[in-house]
Amino acid sequence: MGEDKQRLLDERYMRMASIWAENSYCKRRKVGALIVKDKMIISDGYNGTPSGFENICEDENDETKPYVLHAEANAITKVAQSHNSSMGATMYVTTSPCIECAKLIIQAGIKRVVYNQRYRRSDGAELLERAGIEVVYIDLEEIENK
Repeated sequence: MGEDKQRLLDERYMRMASIWAENSYCKRRKVGALIVKDKMIISDGYNGTPSGFENICEDENDETKPYVLHAEANAITKVAQSHNSSMGATMYVTTSPCIECAKLIIQAGIKRVVYNQRYRRSDGAELLERAGIEVVYIDLEEIENK
């Protein structure tokens, strides 16, 4: 696939991930993730509490509850429940992955990660690159303001 066509697809899937983030009940930060393989969305996720828990991500001090799942973890565990494989797939996530999610991405066999916003720490993206995973930053605001 040509570089321009890949870039166009990356931008479209990134916009879709940002729309998916709107499903999150979290107030501090809404994050969305898609896993795409062979131009097909095989999983999706957004940050939130585990299934069956209350849809409130923050405690009374406005701190994120320790059991809140990140969007990447939700997408990876969702694909694990399906008949799909994330081996060789691309993950589109609205915020660069933390170190914990980076470990899951590596173990899930995902080969590319495309993100839109930089997380306050860069150790997750650095770990992905160290594992040979292609990490791509796309600034949606810059694209939309063209």
